[in-house]
Amino acid sequence: MIQFDYLWVWLLLPLPWLAWRWLPAFRPEEDRLRVPYTSAFYEQLEDHQSTAIQIASHSTLIIQWLIWLLLLGAAARPVLLEPPIHHTEPRRDLILAIDLSQSMSEQDVPAPDGQRLERLSAVKQAAMQFIAQRPDDRIGLVGFGDQAFPLAPSSSEHESLLQILALTETGIAGANTAMGDAIGVTLKLLESSQMPEQVMILLSDGEDNRSRLDPLQAARIAAERNLQIHTIAFGQTEGSGDNRVDRDTLEAIAQRTGGQAFLASDQQALEQVYARIDTLTPHIAEELRAQPRRELFWIPMALALGVLILQLLPGLVSAALQRPQAKTGDR
Repeated sequence: MIQFDYLWVWLLLPLPWLAWRWLPAFRPEEDRLRVPYTSAFYEQLEDHQSTAIQIASHSTLIIQWLIWLLLLGAAARPVLLEPPIHHTEPRRDLILAIDLSQSMSEQDVPAPDGQRLERLSAVKQAAMQFIAQRPDDRIGLVGFGDQAFPLAPSSSEHESLLQILALTETGIAGANTAMGDAIGVTLKLLESSQMPEQVMILLSDGEDNRSRLDPLQAARIAAERNLQIHTIAFGQTEGSGDNRVDRDTLEAIAQRTGGQAFLASDQQALEQVYARIDTLTPHIAEELRAQPRRELFWIPMALALGVLILQLLPGLVSAALQRPQAKTGDR
């Protein structure tokens, strides 16, 4: 669709006629020869005026009006409005913090087909499904073992995130569990975030035994910074020592930050937990709309210039041809 940004410019359309109608004609101040029979001379001239001269006069007037119309069209700034482009802007940062300690390599997770999966493999499958269901979120990834480190910053580029998650292995961060440090790294990742909502999903199969930052203290800081943490206790709660999932700490972390704590002992339960978290964190996104504009003012401007050149061209050519003849006559 074509529209004019300055539609009021068309109000100037009758300006040349108004100037001709109301302004006095230009009369150069110069000496004149007064002839008593001037009016009779003009009447005789009009009687003998040829049709060709009349056509030329009307053509000149039409061309001048055409140039004026084209100039007004350029001044009104015509633009072509192309189809609008819709873009969805995420409004939430979501960080997945996954335990990569050595215990996550245990193959004790019952699968729907009766086989037993490695813990980390089951977690990655469920996490990938969860990511695929969250196209409106900026999602990042944190891994933790002896220490915590960011694997991927929060981003809308989920394809790269899935590739990084697929390459993640147990033991790359050490054999122990540092849940408190994972919360601290997440807070650092989100420190400069402008998103109005920030969520962390913390999954662990063991007990914190290596954090420099106490998990509950980290949870308190997270609550102060409006970071909501959902926790997933993955594995068996009846184990002993570091092999037992610390469900109490995970529940306390969730409670302090306004999140919820979940327990999953097999792959199906883990997928159900992620589905539940998906419903707890509704999809929010801001839809942005942009409409590309293509400037068209140059078209009437170029046409006006072309018509003006065509109008002046015969006179310029005639004048150029007469100059050599005048010089020859002078000789």
